[in-house]
Amino acid sequence: MTHLETYSEHGPTGPGLESPPPHPAGGGHDAPPPVPPRRRRPYLSPLNARRWRNFRRNGRAFWSLILFTILFGLSLFAEFIANDKPIVVSYQGEVYWPIFNFYPETAFGGDFRTEAVYSDVVVRCLIESGGMEACFDTPEDLIESGAVADGAEPGWLIWPPIPYSFDTINDISGAAPSAPDGDHLLGTDDTARDVAARVIYGFRLSILFTLVVTVATSLIGILAGAVQGFFGGWTDLVFQRIIEIWVSTPSLYVIIILFAILGRGFWLLVFVTVLFGWPALVGVVRAEFLRARNFEYVRAARALGVGTWTIMFRHMLPNAMVATVTMLPFIITGTISTLASLDFLGFGLPSSAPSLGELTLQAKQNLQAPWLGFTAFFTFAIMLSLLVFIFEGIRDAFDPRKTFQ
Repeated sequence: MTHLETYSEHGPTGPGLESPPPHPAGGGHDAPPPVPPRRRRPYLSPLNARRWRNFRRNGRAFWSLILFTILFGLSLFAEFIANDKPIVVSYQGEVYWPIFNFYPETAFGGDFRTEAVYSDVVVRCLIESGGMEACFDTPEDLIESGAVADGAEPGWLIWPPIPYSFDTINDISGAAPSAPDGDHLLGTDDTARDVAARVIYGFRLSILFTLVVTVATSLIGILAGAVQGFFGGWTDLVFQRIIEIWVSTPSLYVIIILFAILGRGFWLLVFVTVLFGWPALVGVVRAEFLRARNFEYVRAARALGVGTWTIMFRHMLPNAMVATVTMLPFIITGTISTLASLDFLGFGLPSSAPSLGELTLQAKQNLQAPWLGFTAFFTFAIMLSLLVFIFEGIRDAFDPRKTFQ
C-alpha cells in the first residue's frame, strides 16, 4: 500500500479509489432496493383489478370502449346537437331555454299563444330586435340592418350544430329525398326530415333499447338457469318443458296482435322483447350450475351451513360468468337486429320515431337515393362492430385461463 492510500471502515481509499456506498441495512452487497407497494384502486378487488388490466391489454376492445362511450355520451345530449329549437334565447335582457320549456309566441311579442316557431323569420326578427312591430312587415331587412326597438336590448339565439330535430319537416328546394348538401350533411329522407338528426336520435334509441332489454333478459335468464341447474330433478324437468313450449310460441304474431290492440310504443316493445328473449341465457347458466353443483367447494359450503342463495349467487355464479359473458354479444346484436327488423317490417316503433330500421326501409324504397342505404349500413356496421369488440374483451378478461396468467 502506498503512502497515498488510507483505510476507512469500508476499505482502502485514496486517489482513484472510490469509496463504495454503505451497505443497506440488513442486506449484502447484492440486495435490491426496497420496492414500494403497488397502489391498488380502492374500489376494485384484486381479482377485478386483474381483469381490468387484462381488458386494457386488449387494445381493440379498450379503444372500442372509449369510442363507443364518446358516441353514446354525445347521443345522450342529442337535443343539444340536433334540434329545431335554439338552446338558449335572450329577449329584452331575459334568458329563455326553449329546449326545456314551452314558450308561446306572445312571450316574444308575437300574436299567437302557440309555441314559438324559432326558425320562422318573423319570430327571429322579434327576438333580435326586442319586439319591433315592423318585424311583421319587413323582417329580413330589420335582421340585416340589426335594428333594435327603443329602450330594448338586442336579442340573440344560440342554435345547435344541426338546427333540425328528427321529426322536423324541412322546406327543401327540390323533391324528397334530397341529396346531401351544406344544410343537410347526410341529405333528407322521403318526408324531408334530416337524416343526420335521425341517425343521432336513432343511435341513442337503439342503444337504450338494447341496454334495457339485455339487462332485463339477463337477470331473468340467469335466475331461471341458476334455479334449474342448482336444484335439478323435477324442478329442472318442469322448467325445461315450460321453456320448450314458450320458445316455440310464434313471437311475431304475438307482437302483431298486441300492437293492434294496444298500439305501438317503446315500452310495450321492450316488454314483448324481454318476454320472448329471456330463455337465451337459461341453457348456458343451467349447464354451468349442473356442472358446478357437485364440486367440492359447493359441498363444503353446504356442510358449513351456508344458505342456498348465497351458494348460488356468491360462489357458483362468478364461476359461470365466463359462459354467460360469452353469450352477451349475441344477445346484444340480436336485440339490435330485432328492433331494426320489426321497424323494417312495419311492426316496431311508430314511423315518426327515429328508428334505424325505418331508415333502412326508406333506403329499400328509394333506390335512387343511395345516401340512405350507405348511412344505414355504416351506422349499423360501426355500432355492432364496437359492441362485439367490447364484449370480446370482457369475455377474455373474465376467462380464468387468461386472468391468472
